[in-house]
Amino acid sequence: MTPHISVLRRRPPVWPVPVLWTLVLGLWGLSRQHSVWRDEAATWQVARRSVADIWHMLGQVDVVHGVYYLLMHGLFACFGAGTTALRLPSVLAVAVAAACVTVIGQRLAGVWAGLAGGLALGLLPAVQFYLQEGRPYALVAAGAGISTLLLVTAIEGRGRATCWTAYGATVLVCALLNWLSLLILPAHLATLVWVRAGRGTCARWATAAAAAVLGALPLILFSRRQSDQVSWIPPLTWHMMIGPAVLLVIGGLGVLLDRPRSGRLSVAAVGMPLLAVPQIGLVCLSLIQPLFLDRYVLFSMLGLALLIGAALGAAERALRRRFPRGAAWLVPVAVTLAVVALLPQSLAKRSPASRVDDVLAVSADVRRLKETGDAVLFVPAARRDAALVSPDDFAGLRDIALERSPVASGTLKGVEASPGRIRTAMLAQRRILLVTDEADVARPVSAERDKVKTAVLKKYFTVVADEQVRGRRVTVYERLEPARRPADGNPALRPDA
Repeated sequence: MTPHISVLRRRPPVWPVPVLWTLVLGLWGLSRQHSVWRDEAATWQVARRSVADIWHMLGQVDVVHGVYYLLMHGLFACFGAGTTALRLPSVLAVAVAAACVTVIGQRLAGVWAGLAGGLALGLLPAVQFYLQEGRPYALVAAGAGISTLLLVTAIEGRGRATCWTAYGATVLVCALLNWLSLLILPAHLATLVWVRAGRGTCARWATAAAAAVLGALPLILFSRRQSDQVSWIPPLTWHMMIGPAVLLVIGGLGVLLDRPRSGRLSVAAVGMPLLAVPQIGLVCLSLIQPLFLDRYVLFSMLGLALLIGAALGAAERALRRRFPRGAAWLVPVAVTLAVVALLPQSLAKRSPASRVDDVLAVSADVRRLKETGDAVLFVPAARRDAALVSPDDFAGLRDIALERSPVASGTLKGVEASPGRIRTAMLAQRRILLVTDEADVARPVSAERDKVKTAVLKKYFTVVADEQVRGRRVTVYERLEPARRPADGNPALRPDA
């Protein structure tokens, strides 16, 4: 054994530093001032159902997140429902991704490149957003980091059959969490082409990739039946391309600084495809059906972190030739400057205002404003999530529009009665609490049931209290006396119609 190899083997691992760093970033302000927004509310209310009820729901809606819901159901059963249990899996997942980035960077470009890349990952604005999100995207990023590390290991010749088996299994798990994560496969294929991998390696990769795709195919096909869930995503526009274009430019600068050689395994050969290919692939898919949301390819940020690390590693090596003593301070100083520069964004992403609404805040207002015998309505029906996440705050209120509960109907928002029945129920009430969106984020009322709700409230009730908080609004209506009611020329809205 040569002395050089002996020293390398005795050197302590670097990856624990980015792991601890990412955990600190994730635990900082984890509760976001005890706020939960609508996407996380879906996780919260579904995870509290029984396994049988979750399975029933997946046949109707959200099957694409089924594995994640079952995972969160287990965590809630063990630790209880709360913001910590909701978001901690994402924090741990990004920490795992940071460890993978560090190990890959260290292997391919040295200690400082690995350390810088691992530290950079948790600072990226997109990653900071989903670092504290009760949704599956950070878990997919962790799986992407593991599968990429396994790929690098296999290309280096260290991987045996177990390595490729683990690779295929990891890609499959990611696909079951979100099948758009399969966009990592063409990224890995681009890496194999870049490094001119041998036929044997390419054949083993193709076998593992095909097994993962075949394993996820039933989910992909079944989820297409629920495509209405993404019908709200707007069509692709040029301004949506600005963000990916900026990322690719930054990645390109990292490639130039790393100065990769064609046919050699390098950070650029791994990082640039991982950054670019999923972004480009999602753009192409969005030309067929609008799907362009950055969270679907959050895992591509691992490629950006790798390239940033490689660039700083290259800068450190160049600086070491002239200033051997000062070169070691480059990465710590760069990270410190990045923390200072991104501090406003970091604080903003840990505030309730970083999300479009806050389910818990409006629930607290409902608890304060409600009186015995009051009824409650939701416009749109999806705003019923507040009652599902905080049932105690809505205790005693009668949901007069609801015909079948979300659990019984296997849906996220339940099944409401016909417009006529809703109108009749409303006219029998003295006080009604309306839970809806704040004016700044509210969309025009389109559903016929919601039009009836708002029309009856306007004609036959008067506002006695109105609170708007963090994207949500609760308005208390009291029934007008007959003498004070305006003339109504619409027979469909008359009490005796």
